[in-house]
Amino acid sequence: MSKTSPDRLPYRPCVGIMVVNRAGHVWVGQRSDMQGDAEGPGRWWQMPQGGIDDGEEPRTAAMREVWEETAMRSLSILGETSDWVIYDLPPELIGVAWGGKYRGQRQKWYAMRFTGDETEIDIGPRDGHDVEFCAWRWSPVTDLVDAIVPFKKKVYETVVTELGRFAVPS
Repeated sequence: MSKTSPDRLPYRPCVGIMVVNRAGHVWVGQRSDMQGDAEGPGRWWQMPQGGIDDGEEPRTAAMREVWEETAMRSLSILGETSDWVIYDLPPELIGVAWGGKYRGQRQKWYAMRFTGDETEIDIGPRDGHDVEFCAWRWSPVTDLVDAIVPFKKKVYETVVTELGRFAVPS
């Protein structure tokens, strides 16, 4: 069986969200190990992220993804990355992750302020979506890059550089 060359595959359009609480900390979830998941095995911590549906605006996708993964609705958008942030999957995941349809992701990142009560946060299943996380916590923005799966570190460095200014107490 011949393997598709990565340069012939598109990037999956996605959003990522840096949710900041009143104390200036960022919400991160510990990934649940899922068969065929793009991150591969491991207990990585990451911010909410997910695909943009056909015809959906990135801002709308960002609000939907946060709700699907965390149940948070008490949010306001603070800012967004100046451009799309792109990453390639490691070679061993190309042709495996996301049904083999993509070489990586093209992400638009948003910073959002969470103004609700923590009782609003629920990482359990909702509306037929798989559970993404097995645990969650508030993290200093300075810890984000070290918590993510290694092949996404450059993405998180970009996000922290561009949106880290929003991770301050309100």
